[in-house]
Amino acid sequence: MKLVKHNQKAWDKKVEEGVVYTKPVSSEIIEKAKAGEWGITVTTERPVPRSWFPSSLTGVKILCLASGGGQQAPVLAAAGADVSVVDISDMQLEQDRLVAERDGLYLEAIQGDMSDLHFFKNDLFDIIVHPVSNVFVEDILPVWKETSRVLKTGGTLISGFTNPLLYLFDDEQEEKGILDVKHSLPFSGLSAISEEELQRHLDNNLTIEFGHTLEEQIQGQIDAGYAITGFYEDDFGGKRIIDHYIKTFIATKAVKM
Repeated sequence: MKLVKHNQKAWDKKVEEGVVYTKPVSSEIIEKAKAGEWGITVTTERPVPRSWFPSSLTGVKILCLASGGGQQAPVLAAAGADVSVVDISDMQLEQDRLVAERDGLYLEAIQGDMSDLHFFKNDLFDIIVHPVSNVFVEDILPVWKETSRVLKTGGTLISGFTNPLLYLFDDEQEEKGILDVKHSLPFSGLSAISEEELQRHLDNNLTIEFGHTLEEQIQGQIDAGYAITGFYEDDFGGKRIIDHYIKTFIATKAVKM
């Protein structure tokens, strides 16, 4: 099975279904960003601190990685940045193109795999914005290495990712209000579920996900040449029972050394 191709189709389906992470920002948000009033998220609802960005984005070269959907990239472009957005789903990228055309923005949209950025030269970007998405790749170490390759020395990687504890529990039981430990960590959507359930994912174009360890998430960045200089946590905003016990999303600011 070609995992990237499958998750590409799954994200195309999410766009068709209008899932929240596929809905582009409004013209009102873009107009505010043009006036200097802007913010983005890389987890769920908690905004990235503005102190993680330079005071002005004018001329700053930003890569929004695995970040289609018409959300982060158009806002940063409206704030003055020179933005490229990469995503495996062309339908997600269409949301970015839609906002750009609607609101008179320029951004570059490229369909591609977050683990292989061969279409970019070394030391190209000042900032990389990487919202929660590495759950969709089996091995995240190539992602960290590729971001380090295309980022300038002293540049910033702003990354959102999932605390693997989220994958301990049985999804069906949680929907009934029960936190039932079912899986071990790290979690693999290719091997931790039954063949029948995996086939259901394949037949219905449901995303296949992976719960990477915190060592892979954080030490993996350090091994790729980063120093972690910022950290915060987020959750589902009280929408899931697990929110009452732990925050299951993490964001880091990392500087390429």
